[in-house]
Amino acid sequence: MKKYILAITLLIAATSVAHSQSEPPYGMSELQAYSIFYENFRTGDWEMARTYGSWMLEKKPETIQGYNRFELPRQFDRMITVYAELSKVETDPTMSSAYLDSAVTIYADAFATFDEDQIDYYTWHFNRGRFYQEYQTQISDGMDLAYQDYERAFELDPERLTQAGNGYYIQILLDHYVSDDMKDEALEMIDIAEPFASSDLIEAMNEVRDGLFTNPEERIEFLEGRLANNPEDMEIISELAAMYVTSGNREKAIEFANRLYEMEPSFENIRRLADFAKADGQNREAIRYLTEAVEVANNDDVRKNLILEISELHQNEGNLQAARSFARQASQIDRNWGEPYIRIARIYASAISQCSTGNQMSRDDRSVYWLVLDYLDRARSVDSSSANAVSREVRTYSPALPTAEDKFFRGWETGDTIQIGSNINECYSWINETTTVR
Repeated sequence: MKKYILAITLLIAATSVAHSQSEPPYGMSELQAYSIFYENFRTGDWEMARTYGSWMLEKKPETIQGYNRFELPRQFDRMITVYAELSKVETDPTMSSAYLDSAVTIYADAFATFDEDQIDYYTWHFNRGRFYQEYQTQISDGMDLAYQDYERAFELDPERLTQAGNGYYIQILLDHYVSDDMKDEALEMIDIAEPFASSDLIEAMNEVRDGLFTNPEERIEFLEGRLANNPEDMEIISELAAMYVTSGNREKAIEFANRLYEMEPSFENIRRLADFAKADGQNREAIRYLTEAVEVANNDDVRKNLILEISELHQNEGNLQAARSFARQASQIDRNWGEPYIRIARIYASAISQCSTGNQMSRDDRSVYWLVLDYLDRARSVDSSSANAVSREVRTYSPALPTAEDKFFRGWETGDTIQIGSNINECYSWINETTTVR
């Protein structure tokens, strides 16, 4: 109140109009003075409004006889506007500051005069924060005072401040916390505001949150703390799994990936475990997870690629018959896709290596390469986009084709159909296909 009296005294001295009196000026009734105040406030005559309105700040009448719609808090708000507007038109910097000081003092007096049943404290703190921000260059520590009021408004009603200005006030508070290295305050505000935030604000808060951590270990420590309070939060667990991969702690990454899978065996969570298994060379485990992923895949493009991936893993395990089976399944989903046929060509090439292990490749072994080329030709014929891949494969396998001497000794004539199966070697019995001598 002392600051208020000092500010008023300065204004009195400058204008010689005694507006800090506790009774209406010039012996008027309260109703007369209020009517003149309101009319001048409405028309923007701020000096006259101040002259006829200041008494209300001192006397604080709860009612005015003859006017049943009188609300004292509303007059406090109007007088703040009066002093703010007077500061704008005042050319003397000292007087302009005095007007602003008076407005600030009215805010303080309002909090001292009214309880939370009489005024909305959130609104008053929010409005005072905006006042400090608007006049920050003229009020000492104005922006710091604005931050304090915005913080208090957030404490009173986090949802309203989060949504105010499309998230503007949350963002300036977060910028303040970041610039002052107030990491804990920023993270706490983000946690509280997130449920009420728009998608744009959430994106902005995520950028702030990510920028608060200089290394993965700090981020992990923070996430572990959040998880302790929210042990079923799948977003936190998912991020922890990713962060542990980044930090090189695969054991913990797999631990959290398994937790996600157990909580929700979704495609993403299954896929994550399959990738870990593949990277660790656990092909059978990877096949198990990929088979589950096929069951929950939401479209044929995803499904066909998963099935072909399973085919490759079976091939890596040496289970060539299963590998071919899955490659055929993939081709049935998309008959215009060349990759399954390239895969079968590779499977048959693997069969040659498998069946001739430890022995020199025989003429009959070499004949299987004609079947390999048949599948490469089929890939190119159904899918022109596979032409380059097919050409590379052909260059790889062509040197191993039967020679003219091989064909002479076996009696093979170009265009002949020959069987690839147990007739060559029991090892090829599962293939049981025909090819053409080239």
